[in-house]
Amino acid sequence: MDILLKNVLAVDSIQGFEKLTDIAITDGKISAVSEDITQSAETVIDGKGRLMVCPGLFDMHVHLRDPGFTQQEDIVTGTASAAAGGFTGVACMPNTNPRIDSVETIEYIIDKAKNTGVDVFPVACITEGMNGNQLCDYIALKNAGAIAISDDGRPVENAELMRQALELSNDNGLTVISHCEDLNIIGKGIMNKGKTSLILGVAGMDRASEDYITAREIALAASCNAHIHIAHVSTKGSVEFIRDAKKNGYNVTAETCPHYFTYTEEKLLSRDADYRMNPPLRTEADRKAILNAVLDGTIDCIVTDHAPHTKEAKADFEKAPNGVVGLETSLAVTLTQLYENKKATLTDIVRLMSENPRKVLKLEALTLKEGSIADLTVVDLDKIWTVEPQKLLSKSKNSVFKGEKLKGKVKYTISKGRIIFSDK
Repeated sequence: MDILLKNVLAVDSIQGFEKLTDIAITDGKISAVSEDITQSAETVIDGKGRLMVCPGLFDMHVHLRDPGFTQQEDIVTGTASAAAGGFTGVACMPNTNPRIDSVETIEYIIDKAKNTGVDVFPVACITEGMNGNQLCDYIALKNAGAIAISDDGRPVENAELMRQALELSNDNGLTVISHCEDLNIIGKGIMNKGKTSLILGVAGMDRASEDYITAREIALAASCNAHIHIAHVSTKGSVEFIRDAKKNGYNVTAETCPHYFTYTEEKLLSRDADYRMNPPLRTEADRKAILNAVLDGTIDCIVTDHAPHTKEAKADFEKAPNGVVGLETSLAVTLTQLYENKKATLTDIVRLMSENPRKVLKLEALTLKEGSIADLTVVDLDKIWTVEPQKLLSKSKNSVFKGEKLKGKVKYTISKGRIIFSDK
C-alpha cells in the first residue's frame, strides 16, 4: 500500500460515524478501513488518536483571480492555499478577465489546474460578460466543464432574465448561484449601514439590498420549480426568508462564511480594510441568526468567498476593494467557533464543508468507504496556532482572521492518494 493512517478519528457524515480506526490507501483509493491494519506501507502516519480524517473538504465559492488579476492570486497559488486549508476541490467564480463566459476560458482554467492536485470546477457566467443583458450558452459551457452559473460579484438586475436562467437550469442541470444585492439600494456603501458606519462617517450598505434580492430569487425559482442557491448569506432577514422557503418545500439552498458567524461590524472601528467584504460584517443580531441557521440546517454550506487583494489595494480603508482571503483559516475557525464551543459535532462540520457543497453542485459524494477515491483531509484537532498572514500560501494576505488564535489545523491533505499538503 501507499499510505497507512494509523489510530485516526475517522469522520464520515454520509455513513454517519466518528470512530477510531486505521485507513489504508493503495493506488489512489481507500483499500481498507479497520482497526489494527498491519501491512507495510510506503508512508505511515500515526494519528495517536488525535488526528481527524474526513473526506476532502470542498469550497464551492472561491475567487482564483485567474485569468486577468494574477497580481492578486493565480490558479497555482490559489490551489496551494486551498490544499493548505484541507480542500481537495473548489468551485471558482466567474468575475475574472476575461469573464468565465466562453469555452476557451473554461479550458484555460481546467488545464492550468490539472496538475495542482486540487479539483477546480469553473462557475460560468449567467449573462455574457456579466453585463446582465444576454444569457450565456449554458450547454456549451457545461460541456466544457462548467459546474454552475453565477454573476457573482454583482446581481442579475433584470428579474425576467434571472427567471429564464433558472428555468433553463431544469434542463441543463447547472446550479444557479445568486449574489443577492440590489445595486440601487447599495449605492456607494462600503460597509453595513448602521451604528458603526455612522460613527465612522462612511456610506453604509442597507440590509434591505440582500433581503430583497434573496426574496426575489426564491420567488423566481418557485415560479418555475427550479433550484436556487443563495451565496454568502449575512443578514437575519435573508435567513428568515430561506428558512420559510424550505419549510414550504421550495428548492433553495444557502451558504455562509465563517466571518459572518464570528465577527460583527464593530471590527471596522479599526478602519482596517481587511475587515471589509461584500456582503459586509453586520450586527450581533445578524451574527447570531447566521450561527443558528448553520446549526439548524437552514444554511447548507460553509464556504470562504476567498477574495484576494494586494496589500496596496487594501491600504486605504474607504477606497479599498471588498474581499478577504479564507481558504487556510476556514476549517480552523469553524472548529474553534462550533466544535470547541460544543455547538456542532465533527460530523456536522464535515457535512457543512465536504458533503453538502458537493451535493448542491451535483458532484459525486466522497466517503471513507473501501474502494472510494482517497481524497482526504487530515486535521490535528489539538493544534493551537495563530494566524500570521505572511505565512499564508495565498498570493494575497488580506485575512479577516489575522492575529486570531485558533484550535485545529490541517496536517495533511491527500488527493487521489497523493499527499499534496503537509504541515511540517
